[in-house]
Amino acid sequence: MIDVIVAGGGPTGLMLAGELRLHGVHVVVLERLTEPTGESRGQGLHARSVEVMDQRGLLDRFLAVSEKFQVGGLFGGIMKPWPDRLDTAHPYGVATPQPVTERLLEERALELGAEIRRGCEVAGLSQDEDGVTVELADGARLRSRYLVGCDGGRSTVRKRLGVGFPGEPAKVETLLGVMEATEDPATIAAVVEEVRKTQLRFAVQPVEDGLYRVVAPADGVAEDRATAPTLEEFRTRLRAFAGTDFGVHSPRWLSRFGDATRQAERYRVGRVLLAGDAAHIHPPTGGQGLNLGVQDAFNLGWKLAAAVGGWAPDGLLDSYHTERHPVAAAVLDNTRAQITLLGTEPGPAALRELLSKLMDFEEVNWYVTEMITAVGVRYDFGEGHELLGRRMRDVGLKRGRLYALMHGGRGLLLDQTGRLSVEGWADRVDHVVDVSEELDVPAVLLRPDGHVAWAGEDQQDLLGRLPRWFGTPVR
Repeated sequence: MIDVIVAGGGPTGLMLAGELRLHGVHVVVLERLTEPTGESRGQGLHARSVEVMDQRGLLDRFLAVSEKFQVGGLFGGIMKPWPDRLDTAHPYGVATPQPVTERLLEERALELGAEIRRGCEVAGLSQDEDGVTVELADGARLRSRYLVGCDGGRSTVRKRLGVGFPGEPAKVETLLGVMEATEDPATIAAVVEEVRKTQLRFAVQPVEDGLYRVVAPADGVAEDRATAPTLEEFRTRLRAFAGTDFGVHSPRWLSRFGDATRQAERYRVGRVLLAGDAAHIHPPTGGQGLNLGVQDAFNLGWKLAAAVGGWAPDGLLDSYHTERHPVAAAVLDNTRAQITLLGTEPGPAALRELLSKLMDFEEVNWYVTEMITAVGVRYDFGEGHELLGRRMRDVGLKRGRLYALMHGGRGLLLDQTGRLSVEGWADRVDHVVDVSEELDVPAVLLRPDGHVAWAGEDQQDLLGRLPRWFGTPVR
């Protein structure tokens, strides 16, 4: 029996596979496509995802093939400088096309021993007390202890599971593609700048080797959004807004996306869980979709590994839904607001101008930037220290940096007193005695995802908190 089957080999599924393999979980990724599409919907990683990659020792791989950016906000087309006091040692994003992100995460998962099977499409599933039976489109059957649906907005896993996906259907649609253009680059830039004064859903951006990423509002919503648009549709919409089609030709890929906003009612049903777009879809405004899915996987991976390993305390796996469902709900709300701001009518234009002025205030800019980058996410762990539930930023230690100690995906007690102990949990929690000038609390207990599970200096208080996240001690 396979420990965990992951349906879907996009960023969410590949991140989850890597997280599970850190704990020795036998994981098989089933991807229906025989080859990567090369389509790049996600354009990079926000600050929290940058932290995630650093916590697992992957950041250098991304920085080697990506450019940093520090444009704050990215909210409803409003661009502001990055606020000075963002609570992170990584106050930037990285511009990484989605195919590159997928390649890097796939390489990592394979290095750790994950099995990735391409050309395997999930067609059905059933579960019992002991596991999940997964039926493939070719009639083959696989058996696993758990199944995670990371198979996108049209998720077969979610549909076969019967989980509701309430929300709003698409009201507007946008064409997106990569193609060549014969027009002079300077002319393209000048025309696009003029069009974007009134239409922020329009862009023709150079990417590489004479290619352009073209974004244009569609003429209505297609009945079948799974069908790719034609090059002629792009030409028609470019002429409608810019008066020219820029001589676009030789498309590499063409697609469409809408502003549908939906969220799964439950992220877990028995031994089957949902993550990424299978659990939530929303407009791509703010560039949050890929990041939200990767962060779902980061939250779920160690919990699911604990369940497979037999040491998960009661409620740990359910805390995945409890923690991540509200985070996605907040993202859905802010993308709804952004779609309104991108409207061309006088009302949205006036609202955008007002919000742009408000974001000149440091507090507002800081709030919006923390929201978009997910640096501000805080889980509800109950009453306690102000750090409780927040993710810990990378801090300098006397003998290095905090995130360098977290590559293995284990819990960590950072003890500045030298008087504490995690005896009984040493197989799940690392005890590091070191000091940091950036940390004004005697000690912190970090979950494998970097969120603060406890802060203080009392050993008995620590012993009361450890079982909640790391199960029964080994005597």
